Amino acid sequence: MIVELSNTSTSEINKRITGLREEGGAITLGRVLTLVISVDGEESLEPAIDAATYASREHPCRIIVTLAGDRGAGDARLDAELRVGRDAGAGEVVVLRLSGELAGHADSVVLPFLLPDTPVVAWWPTVAPADPSQDALGRLAIRRITDATRAEEPLAAIKSRLPGYAAGDTDISWSRITYWRALLASAIDEPPHEPIESAVVSGLQSEPALDLLAGWLASRIDGTVTRAVGTLKVELNRASETVTLSRPQEGVTATLSRTSRPVALLPLARRDVPECLAEELRRLDADEIYREALAGIDKVVYR
Repeated sequence: MIVELSNTSTSEINKRITGLREEGGAITLGRVLTLVISVDGEESLEPAIDAATYASREHPCRIIVTLAGDRGAGDARLDAELRVGRDAGAGEVVVLRLSGELAGHADSVVLPFLLPDTPVVAWWPTVAPADPSQDALGRLAIRRITDATRAEEPLAAIKSRLPGYAAGDTDISWSRITYWRALLASAIDEPPHEPIESAVVSGLQSEPALDLLAGWLASRIDGTVTRAVGTLKVELNRASETVTLSRPQEGVTATLSRTSRPVALLPLARRDVPECLAEELRRLDADEIYREALAGIDKVVYR
């Protein structure tokens, strides 16, 4: 069910939410967090809601989406859209379109809709603030999720996350490489247990997940880590062998090869935003490994 409220107020929206809850029964009980999403245009709205409702099936939550309209409008105006039932995943979706003076005060408009005694997570699916923890919406949240992949300059965007890093910050590109990190860690845990002397991370120039992967390796080995543009692969070199994990750019099956050992084929499809968002909502504490990976990017050699 989708209900639209034009030129309304926060109190009227809350009354309508209560009414929908009573009409639908206990559809909003058991929510574990409030997810606040800041989108920068109508074209970003539905993909963000789809990803959030997918994640809400694992993490029941109230989803609040803010969309700034015409900031120069003479009159402050609030339009809302409420979604419940199958249109809202395991909770409800509140879409807030802000115009005029309200467009610059999304945090104040969001406050009345935050669930009591539950953590708040902020997510910027496209354009993110330079310092998420100091952003007006970011200050409401204990977890702040960005996505450098959607930035105009992905590498610059992911590098900019370190100076303003605060506990609770993360990026969708980090969860995109979770399985890559797991497979590489598992491979080097096997004999001969020699230290990694150097590594090469190769792939698209516009993929910040690979820059984070290179930074993660640089934070953990003493040798040189090189980031190259080319075939999607990671090479780990040690004295007696080379470990290579590669995958076609659009493929779903990766190849793990090691010197003098049989080649292994492994499922390793690119993770989409809904899956990554669901993973990021599983932890609300500080991710120190992510911070170390950000710091490690400065040690990476680019060619």
